[in-house]
Amino acid sequence: MASSLKEVAVAIMAKAPRPGTVKTRLCPPLLATEAAALYRCFLLDKIATVGGLVDARPVIAYTPDDARAEFDVLAPGFALVAQDGPDLGARLHATLAGLLAAGHAGAIAVDSDTPTLPSGFLQQAVDCLTRPGPDVVLGPTEDGGYYLIGVRAPHRELFEKMPWSTPEVLEITRRRAAAAGLRALCLSSWFDVDTPDDLERLRATLDRANDTTACETRRFLASWRQQ
Repeated sequence: MASSLKEVAVAIMAKAPRPGTVKTRLCPPLLATEAAALYRCFLLDKIATVGGLVDARPVIAYTPDDARAEFDVLAPGFALVAQDGPDLGARLHATLAGLLAAGHAGAIAVDSDTPTLPSGFLQQAVDCLTRPGPDVVLGPTEDGGYYLIGVRAPHRELFEKMPWSTPEVLEITRRRAAAAGLRALCLSSWFDVDTPDDLERLRATLDRANDTTACETRRFLASWRQQ
């Protein structure tokens, strides 16, 4: 266990893939059951990516509280921690702070809405926190948010009273980091999948990508397309 604490914890912020609670903005064109099945594929693809990282401790930060057994099955070998807090900012801060308090060298929270995110982006974030460098690592999404945030120490001010799900999230986070005297590094940007247009982009991206990209998501979309 001591060796794992020297690693960077990488926590997937995950919801239980239950109909009516995940990817609801994709309904239509998807049915609620299909949206849940697709989100489960997103999770499995992200679990595969995070599980392959070097110098990283894979973690699932799950919600709701009764979902632990589901994630025991979905993510064998991952540490499981329940998300805690009334909003996304509180849950992100609590997850990262808890992992740092456990003794990890750094902690990263990554979303579950970017199934095609290259593993190299995540590995770069891990590498940044395993050696001297930035205090904060951010992975921007094209809509103005971020797909990951990594820190070496807890910084509550990066998460409080944030206008989540708006195009200002990344820029506000960068400004807050600068105001706190923190050095922030931004990785390459990527797209997340929230809307029907994003879903079509995902399908087109996977049509062009190699067969090892987002295998579970690819299989679901191929089956859905044939219906």
